[in-house]
Amino acid sequence: MTYHPQDPLPYRQCAGIVLFNREGNVFVGKRVDQADAAWQLPQGGIKKDEAPRVAALRELEEETGARTVTVLAESSGWLTYDLPRELAGKVWNGKYRGQKQKWFAMQFTGDEGEINPANVQHPEFSTWRWARLDDLPRLAVPFKHHIYQAIALEFAIHAVPVKSAR
Repeated sequence: MTYHPQDPLPYRQCAGIVLFNREGNVFVGKRVDQADAAWQLPQGGIKKDEAPRVAALRELEEETGARTVTVLAESSGWLTYDLPRELAGKVWNGKYRGQKQKWFAMQFTGDEGEINPANVQHPEFSTWRWARLDDLPRLAVPFKHHIYQAIALEFAIHAVPVKSAR
């Protein structure tokens, strides 16, 4: 499909991950390419012919190093956001207006040392921490507030401490 300048650009298909720890908090990271970066969740593009769930697991490992997870849920629908005007022509070589995202709630079941975003092949996060799920909208860049608010509501059932087996 060929797009003309007067046509709206398409959305980039993306998979996002809400990674819960045993205390019910979620992984958030600050991007390496933005000096005043807001916190964000792991996410990334879905490759051609790749299932969203497979993309989510791949992106999680590529961005954080985490592999020891259990998928808890998939968002009921796709969520979209548009890039602000000042970013639209720069991000993704100017080919997309924003992203259309499928989100996955995952439980991290490994040792926390497995999470090391600085030690992945192409680091995207300069630092990371665990945050409360209901803090996500406040921590995100303004154009993603509605996305983080929607997934915080949908995945709230998973934001509970996991009882350890004794």
